[in-house]
Amino acid sequence: MNFLVWIVVGILAGWLAGVITRTDRSIWGDLLLGLIGALIAGLVTDGLVGGDAGFWSSLVAATIAAVVLVLIKNAIMGRRG
Repeated sequence: MNFLVWIVVGILAGWLAGVITRTDRSIWGDLLLGLIGALIAGLVTDGLVGGDAGFWSSLVAATIAAVVLVLIKNAIMGRRG
């Protein structure tokens, strides 16, 4: 997938993860976790699919990965709010 599209997917996934988990992180925290989630999901889905998974499936995978990262972060650091 194009690098710019990865950034867009990561930003959207981070925002969606923040909405889904209703955490009190800043928008920058959401974006960072979304970008990391997009990277992890991209590596996994590209390995499983054997190529480009497409925008929507990449967005879903990145959002799931970002939500998992939020849950792990909350388990380790505790949930504020």
